[in-house]
Amino acid sequence: MLPGEINDSEAGWLLSPQGHMPLMNGRRARIIVNRVRLVACLFGVLTPLWIVVDLLALPWRLSLQLAVLRLIASAAFFLLYRHYRASATLMQAWAGMACLFAIPSLFYVISHLLLLNHNLEGISAAIGTGYAFLPFVLLAGLAIFPLSLAECIGFAVPALSAHLLGGMLEWTTVDWPSFWGSFWLQVLIAGVSALACTSQLAFMIALVQQAVRDPLTGAFSRRSGEEVLELQATLALRCQSPLCVAFIDIDHFKSINDKFGHHVGDQALKGLAERVGGELRKGDVLVRWGGEEFLLLLPNTTSAQAMRALARLRRCGLGMRPDGEPITASIGVAEWFEDGSYDWRQLLKLADARMYQAKQNGRNRLVGRNVEHHAWLEEEPLLQSV
Repeated sequence: MLPGEINDSEAGWLLSPQGHMPLMNGRRARIIVNRVRLVACLFGVLTPLWIVVDLLALPWRLSLQLAVLRLIASAAFFLLYRHYRASATLMQAWAGMACLFAIPSLFYVISHLLLLNHNLEGISAAIGTGYAFLPFVLLAGLAIFPLSLAECIGFAVPALSAHLLGGMLEWTTVDWPSFWGSFWLQVLIAGVSALACTSQLAFMIALVQQAVRDPLTGAFSRRSGEEVLELQATLALRCQSPLCVAFIDIDHFKSINDKFGHHVGDQALKGLAERVGGELRKGDVLVRWGGEEFLLLLPNTTSAQAMRALARLRRCGLGMRPDGEPITASIGVAEWFEDGSYDWRQLLKLADARMYQAKQNGRNRLVGRNVEHHAWLEEEPLLQSV
């Protein structure tokens, strides 16, 4: 769909929502929620307008029954529009879509039952036939949402089932060739909608990948890093699991730019990001915070575990300066349970303050709060505990 923009590992995201980045899920959920509310508002306004046509063209009793049904459906749409304020989770986004599609599906089934009790002719029959096209509208409406193929199928099946249920309700009188022809047309519309949904998703994946990554180092950008940290903090608080962050500042980086040029400085940044990224676990996140500063997010990691990992990383090396000297960094570490900072912004401030303390104490130091491994700390002279 987007040659050169979607790689093989990301292509699977078009088939199923499994494996999507949390940041991707959050942004996609917000888009789905906003579009659900938009469509609900639109349907809430348009649904009762057809009451006038029903009153003019259909039998009086039937038109009143359909008018009541339309008013109930319109009220349901407005309730969904006004009270659907879900947070950015896919489960809540799916729930909103399910409600949005359930309202017209129920409307279709009930209106079909009401129309079966009347033998309509002429203009009345033409107006009554219009109700049969509601499943087509539902399936075409899928196209406005960025969904994977599995999600499209999940939402298309109920709409197709509503059409099948309508045929079963008039089993003895239905024109089966015409019925299956309509059903096949609905399947084709569902297929086209699925193509539109996955195309939107592919385009969104490409845009998110470009937006969340720093173009120079390949690390997460600051804005996306803040979003990931907020998500990780929510999960950590819910699961009561540790969450550790580390601020990394390259020592004397300005001298590299001044002596050798910004191009050489850029290469040093890329090299450090590659070395650090190569040592990370799958759930860890490296963020380029700005200039020569990086932020390392370590979920499910205690302060002691983070200090050990970072000390090992420093011993392995962060790369070489153009003059042949090793690149060193001042690092500040904070973990929110041990430090009592249950707000991710406060956690960042604490790690940042410890990073500056490392710089003030002579640079090339790792500063964190660790009270359980004093013997190990003494073996690492450039590792400090505060």
